[in-house]
Amino acid sequence: LGALRSHVAAAPSSSKGTLLVVNRGEIAIRICRAAAQLGIKTVAVYSTDDAACLHTKKADVAVELSGAGFGAAAYLNQEAILAVAKEQGATLVHCGYGFLSENAEFAAAVEAAGLTLVGPPSAAIELFGDKTKARELAEAVGVALLPGTTAAVSVGEAKAFMESLGGKPIMIKALAGGGGRGMRPVLSLDELEDAYERCQSEAVAAFGNGDVFVEQLMIRPRHIEVQVLADGQGGVTHLFERECSIQRQNQKIVEIAPPPPSRPPSARGSSTTPSSSSPRRTTAPPRPWSSSWSGR
Repeated sequence: LGALRSHVAAAPSSSKGTLLVVNRGEIAIRICRAAAQLGIKTVAVYSTDDAACLHTKKADVAVELSGAGFGAAAYLNQEAILAVAKEQGATLVHCGYGFLSENAEFAAAVEAAGLTLVGPPSAAIELFGDKTKARELAEAVGVALLPGTTAAVSVGEAKAFMESLGGKPIMIKALAGGGGRGMRPVLSLDELEDAYERCQSEAVAAFGNGDVFVEQLMIRPRHIEVQVLADGQGGVTHLFERECSIQRQNQKIVEIAPPPPSRPPSARGSSTTPSSSSPRRTTAPPRPWSSSWSGR
């Protein structure tokens, strides 16, 4: 919440503004809690079927997204959300993660309405929200990448890409995705069509955009992240690296900071064969696949 804290520090106590929380569940609850600690009024939104959800009780005001649809669809309805912001006099908008948090169109609409988005500017979201553009930038600055497409692909183009790799495994990924959603590994050509359709469906439901691209699949990598924070006033820092390899269905379960050191192949091989005297393994092994770069 670096941008949120910067806004508060620069504002007099009587003008900290009102924060519209565009999410639900635990994410919205954590945002409401942080805002309350900073003395900022919060407005929660909810779909008709989420009326009893806990996040509606943690905000100062809760407003139904009437006519916006049910479930996740309501939290993607930009027109309804901006209408609530105007109605409630919100000055700040926080999307948490998922839903509209990586939607450049929504970020631009928030900026055009004269509101402050707690997060990156629309230009940055547009660049990094399009994973193929992000790949191009990574390549331009010298980041090593595995082969991948530079635009959205059809199922036929995905097949041609996989064939160009000699049938090696690939990962289908949502072009506008993030957070591990909209990703499907394809280990053989006969799996591709079904994985493509499932990935597209998940991408539409989660991000409102069904475009996908493909990358060569790296088998049993380590997933290491470095989170970068900026305060909107020129201050930029990072929180060092974190081990995020322990996942279920591409969703991180445990993050370890700092990451354990890498082990040579010989050590890895010996550690996977338990003996009667060795301690029982208590954590899940890293997932067996990932794309070459998470794009986050």
